[in-house]
Amino acid sequence: MRAQQMIGPRSVLAAFAAVGAVAFLRRWSLGYGATGPERAMSLPGDECIPAPDLASTRAITIDTSPDRVWPWLAQLGQGRAGFYSYTSLENLFGASIHNADRVAPQWQDVKVGNHVDLAPGMPLDVVVVEPGHALVLAGGVPAHSSPFTFSWAFVLLARDHGSCRLVVRERYGYTRRWSALMVEPTELVSLLMSQRMLRGIRDRAQTAAIAADTATAAGICS
Repeated sequence: MRAQQMIGPRSVLAAFAAVGAVAFLRRWSLGYGATGPERAMSLPGDECIPAPDLASTRAITIDTSPDRVWPWLAQLGQGRAGFYSYTSLENLFGASIHNADRVAPQWQDVKVGNHVDLAPGMPLDVVVVEPGHALVLAGGVPAHSSPFTFSWAFVLLARDHGSCRLVVRERYGYTRRWSALMVEPTELVSLLMSQRMLRGIRDRAQTAAIAADTATAAGICS
């Protein structure tokens, strides 16, 4: 009898613990690497979906200036420089992504009204271009029959000593009653790909900056 009496309270405590763990993991996933102020601040592109049903804000510190990171953002896209993430996973779904390890001049002239493809036949509109500061993509996936609208903002925030923060924000607006059933389960996949993308951009930008500074120093000393 005593054992039966303990089952109820223990089950309730276990359920509360499980719910708390899920809530913690969800918050961590949606805010990976971002500070509280970064998660709360308004960013370019927020106006595309003013009241999102789901949003994430993720960030990383890059030890070089925003103007040296910007070229890597300007060339994002399938058929361009890729997304600096796990191409093996992206290409499992036929995305045909190939990441670039150099800045390509032919991909630098990104303008509002252009399209950036996530995969063949899956374009997003370029809605904000502020060189050295912000690139925002928006639309539906696929464009004409998507159960959600989507905005994807890449924002560079300058810091002291020549470094910067790269803040990436995703916002989803559901257009169907069942939209959450499609979007919510993909959030952990989004985290997996986003954290790799953040590190991929950071590593490329920092490596290129070091190489440029070394070449400049060698030229001065020669």
